[in-house]
Amino acid sequence: MNTKIHKDIYQKAFANLCTAKAMTELFEANFKEVSKYVHATSRGHEVIQTALGMQLLPQDYAFPYYRDDSMLLAVGMEPYELMLQVFAKKEDPFSGGRTYYSHPSLRDDDKPKIPHQSSATGMQTIPATGVALGFWYKEIEHINEENEKAPFVVCSLGDASVTEGEIAEAFQMAALKQLPILYLVQDNGWDISANAAETRAQDAFEYARGFNGLEAVTIDGTDFDECYSKLEKVIDTIRKERRPFLVHAKVPLLNHHTSGVRMEWYRDDLEEARSRDPYPKLKALLLQNGFSEKDVSEIEKKATETVAADYKKAIKAEDPQPEDLFTHDFAPTPITEEVGERSPEGAEKVVMVDCALYAIEELMTKHKECLLYGQDVGGRLGGVFREAATLAQKFGDNRVFNTPIQEAFIVGSTVGMSAVGLKPIVEVQFADYIWPGLNQLFTEVSRSCYLSNGKWPVSMILRVPIGAYGSGGPYHSSSVESVITNIRGIKIAYPSNGADLKGLMKAAYYDPNPVVILEHKGLYWSKVPGTKGATSVEPSEDYVLPFGKAWVLQEIWKQEEKETLSIITYGMGVHWAMNASEELNMQDRIEIVDLRTLHPIDYTTVLNSVKKCGKCLVVTEEPSENSFSRALQGRIQEECFRELDAPVMIIGSENMPAIPLNSILEKTMIPSTEKVKTKIQELLNY
Repeated sequence: MNTKIHKDIYQKAFANLCTAKAMTELFEANFKEVSKYVHATSRGHEVIQTALGMQLLPQDYAFPYYRDDSMLLAVGMEPYELMLQVFAKKEDPFSGGRTYYSHPSLRDDDKPKIPHQSSATGMQTIPATGVALGFWYKEIEHINEENEKAPFVVCSLGDASVTEGEIAEAFQMAALKQLPILYLVQDNGWDISANAAETRAQDAFEYARGFNGLEAVTIDGTDFDECYSKLEKVIDTIRKERRPFLVHAKVPLLNHHTSGVRMEWYRDDLEEARSRDPYPKLKALLLQNGFSEKDVSEIEKKATETVAADYKKAIKAEDPQPEDLFTHDFAPTPITEEVGERSPEGAEKVVMVDCALYAIEELMTKHKECLLYGQDVGGRLGGVFREAATLAQKFGDNRVFNTPIQEAFIVGSTVGMSAVGLKPIVEVQFADYIWPGLNQLFTEVSRSCYLSNGKWPVSMILRVPIGAYGSGGPYHSSSVESVITNIRGIKIAYPSNGADLKGLMKAAYYDPNPVVILEHKGLYWSKVPGTKGATSVEPSEDYVLPFGKAWVLQEIWKQEEKETLSIITYGMGVHWAMNASEELNMQDRIEIVDLRTLHPIDYTTVLNSVKKCGKCLVVTEEPSENSFSRALQGRIQEECFRELDAPVMIIGSENMPAIPLNSILEKTMIPSTEKVKTKIQELLNY
């Protein structure tokens, strides 16, 4: 008898395993009914998941993956609650019927906290490590909550997912910062139909040894004594020493990959896998530790009866209604009106980059939860555009710090940071470098509020220097707004001047949703001819500019005797439009609307301007084909058709794959004041 493990623990663990096993068997017996929506189960993985779930506390954070229903039962979920998700019911406690079975998001006071994650072939590893980074920051800055036992994070994943590049980014940061996280890798030897021999050069235990500072342990994931005892030791070490561990657990997969991919189609190892079934092994442990056959049978019977009763109840539960589709795309924001002084008397005029810098400095002074990180933003440089200059010196290297070159981690870690109550401001160095971070931005950041049914909005700001000027070439000049605006669930700003940038930065901070701020680097210092208008009198500290409020910065009266034109634009396009209007001496015939935010768009202001003027030109720096501006053009054409005197026209960059380095080719590629003037005249003469 193992004297270290109490009899009650064996009983609870076996009951949990029997419940999970009974659910798998019931789902198989009712396959057609249950498999309307795809699901996976933990059959074969129950012991390791149970041993871990039983040791988690309410202050801990967990990122289970889609096979972890045994872990969810072990932390206190009921079969009925999980079944509500199997059937995508309205009262599904995780997502309200929006996402797959065993894709949890939980914020109950008496259970570990589970932020939303996606279908999690390793993707959850970065958000989970972000939680651990948040713990590290709160502890080092002494803003942590008081708990008798310090919290830690568990990130569960399958061994096949460890080949993902984002896993390496997470492991690297956990080892570098010595973060309190446990990576539980459940290794059943299979991807879907691909096995370990054909897809992995080494298992997760061997792989983890390449990360100095990440301690790895390998165990038999079907042996409850070993799992519970070794996890207990690892967890205790993490709670006390605040450093990362990886536990590699070998387990058999005794059910299908998912209900949609049947194991009989491709597997030839089923008999061997069944020989390692954790169920008879745990049952034998109970019989060795004072339980009778009758005791064991009663536990099994109770589990089966509970599961059957919960199934009947769940299948009859209410489905979501059509109107339920339209909730929780965003959390409500308190910032709805422009407040504060935009142009305080006696204030100095400053360049755009400084407006952002001062906004962040004011926020960090006022809010200890605010921190800034990204590539090269630390004390030595303060950002390649000096957009973070002096911040590290003022607030310390724990609040303003450099990250490795890993855009996915920079973006995705904000999910975890936000989940523990922090407000990260992060940077991608150039818009051209955002592509590795889009996986996290799209799948984890943008969908968290919606797929968690409002429980886990991600409160973060992502700053992205964007646009072409001064021969930046193909890797430092791109416009990416069409890609970003196609990601639902994020707000997007693209200011044309410093006052707007400061006001929108403040609004973004107080908004509980994810915000991307596209900042044209050609406007930062107003070095490009014709961009002096980007400089501003610095607004007051309390100045806040809400999203979705366009600015008619050049307004005209409708003139029946003259053709008039509305220009809808943003960013650098504002300056091309203003300069063109001035050089043509048509300030009384051209109305210019600065969108300021690309989502939400102030369609009311846009459409009113177009309807008043009768003609419309959309000015963008992006290549225009298949773009954000083409979509805007189509919306205007559709809603203003009766009032239009000409087709809505658009001017953007040439539709080439990249912006060339040569200055002549760059000039040929992108719009300019001269090109906008020509387009204005074409449209007015239409």
